[in-house]
Amino acid sequence: MVLDALVHKKNLVIERQKQYQASHKPIWLRPARSRLYIGLYNATFAVGMAGVAYSAYSLIRGKPT
Repeated sequence: MVLDALVHKKNLVIERQKQYQASHKPIWLRPARSRLYIGLYNATFAVGMAGVAYSAYSLIRGKPT
């Protein structure tokens, strides 16, 4: 059947719960690839805030953006 790969998947909830509970990392760093996601979010936030600061500076100085 076409959907067998989705329907007959192994249940990994118990194994993943044990991994989460055994870890001593902060809760936001426990999932897989969480450092990547948090790093991308922080980089995007920093670029956005730098753009806002530059635009505000340009408006205060009277320069066109």
